[in-house]
Amino acid sequence: MSDRKSLGLLMKKKSSPSSPLVGSEVARASRAWLGFFGQNQGQSKRLKDVEISFPIVYGTISFWLGKKASEYNSHKWTVYVRGATNEDLGVIVKRVVFQLHPSFNNPTRIVESPPFELSESGWGEFEIAITLFFHNDVCDKQLDLYHQLKLYPEEDNGPQSTKKPVVIETYDEIVFFEPSEAFFLRVQNHPAAMVPRLPAGLNLPPPGPPELVLEKKRGDTKDHPLVQCFMNFSEADELLKLAAARQQVQAHIVKLRRQLSMIDGLPQQSKAASGQ
Repeated sequence: MSDRKSLGLLMKKKSSPSSPLVGSEVARASRAWLGFFGQNQGQSKRLKDVEISFPIVYGTISFWLGKKASEYNSHKWTVYVRGATNEDLGVIVKRVVFQLHPSFNNPTRIVESPPFELSESGWGEFEIAITLFFHNDVCDKQLDLYHQLKLYPEEDNGPQSTKKPVVIETYDEIVFFEPSEAFFLRVQNHPAAMVPRLPAGLNLPPPGPPELVLEKKRGDTKDHPLVQCFMNFSEADELLKLAAARQQVQAHIVKLRRQLSMIDGLPQQSKAASGQ
């Protein structure tokens, strides 16, 4: 596993709440900031004190094959990287490399266009390395992610079902600090981008005409055949605030319990002193 710091990558975990989906599906949602400082190629001017973030989700969906299952081929599964709201990530991602277990034929799989995913079948669970490469005006550093393929539910809910998949997803945000002016203008109105207000005094020319996408392959996953299995991360901020508030309440309860235990101990000490 490579050292993230050597790639100029900043990563800060906020929380790791776990929430099951409908039926026997299992999902995990964690939030992190994956930040790149201005490593953009070209001569375009960088925008100081500006950042652009792209929420992403990466994970796996696995289905038991039922009567078709065999000892060495029990599940079919798909690994993917998608926009958190199923928007097209092709605006920033040039290609994605999925590194599978060496027992697979051609374990290094390269996907050159969205949707960034691949499907396979097998019997074992293993860690999948996912490497994102960005367009030249975005960043010249790659982003390494790691995901554990899960074929079986974590909790025993009875026999497996071919209709209830096991879903494991992780929510992250890729944050580009001090982006180039050209990159900013290109993506500022893109639905997958989260663009804050520009600092006071910083004026940019209006964006050019939108790119023609009618003849291009759609890269979003809104009509994906597995979209009903995807987790909904549109309320990620609210979930994180609730998790943080819950932690604060729990810490306060622990503090109150300690104070109550100290108060309960005072009369006993007084009685012991009076008895002497």
